[in-house]
Amino acid sequence: MVFASLIFLFLFLPLNLFLYYSSKNAKWRNWILIVFSLCFYGWGEPIWISLLILSSLFDWGNALFIQKHHGTKWAKIGVVVTVTFNLALLATFKYDVFIVDSVNSALGTSFTAPGYALPLGISFYTFHTISYVVDVYRGDIKAQKNFPNFLMYVSLYSSLVAGPIIRYAHVEKEIDSRKETLRDFSLGISRFCIGLFKKVIIANIAAELVRKYMGDNSDPLTMVELLSLSSWEAWFGLTMFAIQIYFDFSGYSDMAIGLGRMFGFHFRENFNYPYISKSISDFWRRWHISLGSIFRDYVYIPLGGNKKNTYFNLLVVWFLTGLWHGPSWNFIFWGLYFFVFIVIEKAFLLKALEKIPAFFSHVYALAVIIPGWVIFYFTDTEMLIAYVKKLFSFSGGPAGNMELMNTITTHLFWLILAIVLCMPVYGKVKAYIDKRVNRITTFDTVTIAFNVLLLFLCVAQLVGKSYNPFIYFRF
Repeated sequence: MVFASLIFLFLFLPLNLFLYYSSKNAKWRNWILIVFSLCFYGWGEPIWISLLILSSLFDWGNALFIQKHHGTKWAKIGVVVTVTFNLALLATFKYDVFIVDSVNSALGTSFTAPGYALPLGISFYTFHTISYVVDVYRGDIKAQKNFPNFLMYVSLYSSLVAGPIIRYAHVEKEIDSRKETLRDFSLGISRFCIGLFKKVIIANIAAELVRKYMGDNSDPLTMVELLSLSSWEAWFGLTMFAIQIYFDFSGYSDMAIGLGRMFGFHFRENFNYPYISKSISDFWRRWHISLGSIFRDYVYIPLGGNKKNTYFNLLVVWFLTGLWHGPSWNFIFWGLYFFVFIVIEKAFLLKALEKIPAFFSHVYALAVIIPGWVIFYFTDTEMLIAYVKKLFSFSGGPAGNMELMNTITTHLFWLILAIVLCMPVYGKVKAYIDKRVNRITTFDTVTIAFNVLLLFLCVAQLVGKSYNPFIYFRF
């Protein structure tokens, strides 16, 4: 199940809210969230609910063991066991084919991988549980004694299958006792509607254009089709993918944050207008913030951070960042691609960027970020190389660029809207209105009308279109 679906919007969510608020009992509300989260997770693949519960139970018990033996070698053993167990799950269910194929290629063997179906969200809830156990070991938090409460934290459907990655320390108090307010509920609805609009109106339309010029999983781009594209069509398709992946994932994060707010949780931001960045370092402080903080706090700093072997530490982080995104070499190349620019900036380029006008540093950032997405998109190395050649050939296709011009003209208003929404326009407009609207009733009326309009547009799009992909379900 996805948030941007009619079943979720008009059946699942209303029923969840009704049952949740039908009682003021905190335990009842937690159990309602657990049941609905497991139903949400098991909608497509019920069998993987057992894996989620097993992982949660193992790490919950291990955290209690670590806390009991805090400061001893047994606590360290407990951490090693947790990390090993969770990474083994990832290796088994996400990387088994990649590992076996890599071994076969290197050694000339012919091993066969089991080829399990990828459990939804395993990369996200694995980080939830590992970070929790490590924080207990460090003494940053107390172990949760109540297993249902811990299961609710791990399985909470708003962030389970695609993030943002929620650390236990950030919601510890709200798991045990939270206070739902009308203001939070109202803000949650607004945030959800904005995220839904970003996903359905921007990302889904961009996805249709990406499919046209770059193909997709259901209809891959063939070499013949690629050769028939002009260079500008290839660039347009890649730019549409940059728009799609940003609005797809940031829209989902907005919806997750909004849903959490409706139930009394205050999740941290996961995106901060990354396409206005002035450097690659700045971009990665703004893009998928929760993932970056995980690698910073649990990999980079423990390795030595900026104090010792800095470049080696960065290499490890970016290798793992790429590998985390998928069991394919293109994701590793994508991570190392950004590693190179991060190192260059750290060595000397950042100082130079600070001295030039902001416009040029912004152009530099986009000139690195957008081509990088082609590495992320194609898992087929041959197709990746061919598409990169097409990008930089600056050649015309057999039909020229007339079709591209027609496509741009047809989508011109949408394209302008997408570009504008990549910038912090909404926040500034909202702040402007907040200062000038004195009567709260007037503001509430405007907000409600705005949310209804967004919801109406999204529902109309969902009813009229069947193409509703979500990129990060792969991870």
